[in-house]
Amino acid sequence: MRRRYFLVGGVGALAAAGAVFAGMRVLRPDVAPLGFEPDERFVERARALLRRNPAINVHAHPGRTFIRGATGLSPALMAFSIRGTSEDAAFDDMRAGLVCGGSFSLVADFQTLDLQGEGLASTRAFAPGEARASYERQLANLRATVAEHGATIVAEPSDFARIKGRGGVAVLITVEGADFLGGDIANVARAFEDGVRSITLVHYRPNEVGDIQTAPAVRRGLTPFGAEVIREMDRLGMVVDLAHAAEPVVSMALGISERPMMCSHTHLQGHGATSPRFLSERLARAIAERGGVIGAWPAGIGTTTMNDYVDRIFDLGGALGPDHVAMGTDMDANYKPVFTSYRQMPLLVSELLRRGYGEDNVVKFVGGNFLRIFKAVREGRRV
Repeated sequence: MRRRYFLVGGVGALAAAGAVFAGMRVLRPDVAPLGFEPDERFVERARALLRRNPAINVHAHPGRTFIRGATGLSPALMAFSIRGTSEDAAFDDMRAGLVCGGSFSLVADFQTLDLQGEGLASTRAFAPGEARASYERQLANLRATVAEHGATIVAEPSDFARIKGRGGVAVLITVEGADFLGGDIANVARAFEDGVRSITLVHYRPNEVGDIQTAPAVRRGLTPFGAEVIREMDRLGMVVDLAHAAEPVVSMALGISERPMMCSHTHLQGHGATSPRFLSERLARAIAERGGVIGAWPAGIGTTTMNDYVDRIFDLGGALGPDHVAMGTDMDANYKPVFTSYRQMPLLVSELLRRGYGEDNVVKFVGGNFLRIFKAVREGRRV
């Protein structure tokens, strides 16, 4: 079986922290245990559904292009970087799994990250100009990868169906962390011109926008600049992603944005597990009430099989309604993933169908819900 490397480590404590990259390199198989016996009848139904409907991953790092050429890394991240990128496998897997496309996320604070205590944290300040240079390097890497693999960058919601119709891969450029803005609001419009259509406000570094889930508050929630960023994203038609944000940031953002927002990869606190990376049901409901979506996240925090991930999708659907659940796998950079390859997409969909999630709800989960909010955000732009 073909195998890949993932950074994992400190299993008990790091699982609680929900670290994406952490600890020593461990060789992990592509396929985590399914936890169910696939029913071929439903697998065929799943394939038919995926052929008809765009499957869109709202948060992922396919091929890990963000690491190529990175400098100034900690020893732990240097070890990860030595393993290189995996673009060929990512694009092949998407096509084989009938995945239309989705997020190809840059990682704004990658070069400042290191292990700290029991988890991952930003442990140094950026050098002058470093954050912007990192963004430009990663963007150039991604564009080169897109060209090499015959993929297409998404500008509008309708692009997904058009790209799928000709058998292509749709690349939604996103950025995890607004650090690259450098406190300059003009950089939001520059990012839009670069093709970025969604920004995750924070990652593992409390930045100029606000506080994070996994570190003590230092910004008192969302900063005035953070509020300005959200308003500018609304104006341009960019999807605001609240993943990794401290709950005061989420609450304040909900009072500012005029558009549906998403929390692209998380789960609900107390629904089978707890983690600093999970969201309270109260705030998840508030995001849903504004028309937004929560990305179901197959991280190995309280889960060991794909069946556990199916459970979480049902759990989110039950708590928020199936109109507010999307697929946010963090593919190729997840922590102990239980959904480990895009090739598994028909299996995931088959089990949702077999267990009675309903075909209409499955279509919403795999892409329909995200397309709805992306369309609402783009239609509301004021440019």
